[in-house]
Amino acid sequence: MNHNNYIADDTVTIKDAMKKLDKAAIGFLCIYKNNEIFGVITDGDIRRAILNDVSLKNPIEEITNKNFISLPYNFTHDEADKVFKKKDVKHIPVIKNNQLIDIIIKDDFYKISIETKQEKIDAKVVIMAGGKGTRLAPFTNILPKPLIPVGDKSMIEVIMKEYNKYKISEYYISVNYKASMIKAYLEDIKHNYNIQYINEKKPLGTAGALKFVENEFEKPFFVANCDIIIKANYAEIYDFHIKGKYDITLVASMQHYAIPYGVCKISKGGELIKIDEKPEFDFLVNTGMYILNPDVLKIIPKNKIYHITSLIDDTKKRGGKIGVFPVSEKSWVDIGQMKEYKKNKLKIITK
Repeated sequence: MNHNNYIADDTVTIKDAMKKLDKAAIGFLCIYKNNEIFGVITDGDIRRAILNDVSLKNPIEEITNKNFISLPYNFTHDEADKVFKKKDVKHIPVIKNNQLIDIIIKDDFYKISIETKQEKIDAKVVIMAGGKGTRLAPFTNILPKPLIPVGDKSMIEVIMKEYNKYKISEYYISVNYKASMIKAYLEDIKHNYNIQYINEKKPLGTAGALKFVENEFEKPFFVANCDIIIKANYAEIYDFHIKGKYDITLVASMQHYAIPYGVCKISKGGELIKIDEKPEFDFLVNTGMYILNPDVLKIIPKNKIYHITSLIDDTKKRGGKIGVFPVSEKSWVDIGQMKEYKKNKLKIITK
């Protein structure tokens, strides 16, 4: 283990710690102060900071867990087993002379495979696949967007596979553009999914077709665009929705943007106030993945173009609660336009 990959100094910003968490890819970092281990952070700590509107420019020390659980270098198997069984932790740092020498990862400790460690989610999924995908032309002049190849699979297969990790097997697929091609393809391949189709006779926007399944759900269900992959713990997202008693939960990705120019701030008359040189901004961006309560479908009008943003606004106007579940920048893979498809298709294949 290269320990430096899992260590950050207490003076680094929360944003820089996020980047290191992404690179480490285990959701855990040890924080050092004065060259000694000082505390730990997890991706959950980062998510709570974002939801509490903590500035990502603040030092990571502000959200560091200083009362962390650790084990000495000469720990026994039984000692680690007791910690994992009594405490809600997924990682235990192993420390000698106030230095990190190892990290015990729960899944590895119990030799839990990727296939067996995932929690089962009792939910269904609607995949919105009726659009023309004009941003992926000329591919979509021939193939509908859900059938764009990603490795040896179609995009829609990759999406369903992510949900199937949580034993989800019931899908409703909204189709319009080249619908017969999508149906023929999915009927021809081998899978264990129960697929039903929502047939849009005309384009109904990003949420209009959901009206056709108004009476199909008794529990909260997932809705996903057919051109995005979210690499996150879907069980945690679903649990967040339930515990927060939200009517709609949207998954948002923290995105960082740097403007490579000096940005002018001026007064009404045109006088320069100041120039911000190469400013940087952080935004929570809607990824196109949602969890909806069945009752919100009553709001959607029949046979009219209606977008998910309108459903969110109308739900809020009626006193409903909208939750936002943040994921990291690298957790969102978007192939909705040609530039992103070329950049991200290899990322999907190799994950």
